[in-house]
Amino acid sequence: MAYDGTVKDIAYEELQAFEGRVAAAAGHGKDPVNTPMIRHWCEAMGDTNPAYAGADPVAPPTMLQAWTMGGLSGHDGRSSAHDELFALLDGAGYTSVVATDCEQEYVRALRPGDEITFDAVIESVSERKTTKLGTGHFVTTRMDVRAGGALAGTHRFRILKYAPAKRKPKGKRPRPVVNRDNAGFWEGVSGHRLLIQRCGGCGTLRFPWLPGCNACGSPEWDTVEASGEGTVYSYVVMHHPPFPAFDPPYAVGLVELVEGVRIVSNIIGVPYDKVRIGMPVRLEFQRVDAEVELPVFRGVAGGAG
Repeated sequence: MAYDGTVKDIAYEELQAFEGRVAAAAGHGKDPVNTPMIRHWCEAMGDTNPAYAGADPVAPPTMLQAWTMGGLSGHDGRSSAHDELFALLDGAGYTSVVATDCEQEYVRALRPGDEITFDAVIESVSERKTTKLGTGHFVTTRMDVRAGGALAGTHRFRILKYAPAKRKPKGKRPRPVVNRDNAGFWEGVSGHRLLIQRCGGCGTLRFPWLPGCNACGSPEWDTVEASGEGTVYSYVVMHHPPFPAFDPPYAVGLVELVEGVRIVSNIIGVPYDKVRIGMPVRLEFQRVDAEVELPVFRGVAGGAG
């Protein structure tokens, strides 16, 4: 199911059908329990318990999950149920994820040389819940960890797959700085015209506005009205820091106009994570409050990316 930007309800029975399904089977720890990893863990955690050092150490119980991790290359053996469940939630608009808590039960101590195997099951999927982060479903996975075939412990890991709550921007947008060098540009914006300076000496177009030509030095100039057509030359997605009156994440693009100059502005009309270099865009004027109107660029349907 492809995500189309809206949040949809999922019948709870459809989610419950995943409960009890295998998430990973016959997994193998990539390394046996070993003293270097125990030492690194204890140094990182500041744990000086003498049971974790010396000639016959045991592993800290809280390292239980560490022996099952696949690293950057991941693990083989993960079942399709996990991917199917996440695809269902993603497709319904619950595209964000946050870990909420984990529970561990310890059955026996792990010692250097123990070979680790594990199995995982989707233990539960909640009904739809509304939190401060947004609306979504809690998914709990239980992993049984074994050493030499005997149960060593159980690890339950719970996440929230959610659609972020809409935040209402607070405060006013920053006011643009208007001076004698760029006043003509903002006069154009107020009339829904995007004006580009043209040198009166060599005819070079320039943006942003400058008091003189950086190609020939002439102080003479007039203006050309931009057609409003362009492409995304580069872009960034703003997440942090949060500013009043802005609602991150949002895309800020360096737009190359067909006239050949570039302008920095917001990219609207497409999800922030769908903006791509080369995407065609078209100029619009967006009123952000009673006092300020800004030129922005809307992604053109069917464009690159």
